[in-house]
Amino acid sequence: MRTGAQPALDPVTLVRRFHAAISALDFAAIEDFFTEDATYSSGKVGGLKGRSDIMAAFRRYFAEYPDQVAEDSLIEPLSAVSARSIWHLTATSALTGKQLRRQGEEIITFDQGGRIVSVDVTDR
Repeated sequence: MRTGAQPALDPVTLVRRFHAAISALDFAAIEDFFTEDATYSSGKVGGLKGRSDIMAAFRRYFAEYPDQVAEDSLIEPLSAVSARSIWHLTATSALTGKQLRRQGEEIITFDQGGRIVSVDVTDR
């Protein structure tokens, strides 16, 4: 091993930590996961670029769905810096009282420092 070499990333562990921050509604921790120029793509929110736009979308979503319960049925590595999660969630709109049920997958890619550079969400 080279002196000063960074330890290998574990994208599965990073996804678990990211999802734990979301479940805890720890917005500071969520924000810290994203690089300044990260991208987030989802059929529900479209394409977002930049940590500030991503965090604004997270805050809007959780203002409406503060009781979200999400569960991963699978998290698997795709590469040394990316992982895929298969998930499902339920939440209730604080505005309408209507229950939301979603399931899908996301592919999260990290930089060498373990921060998110992209999230691509596909609903099923």
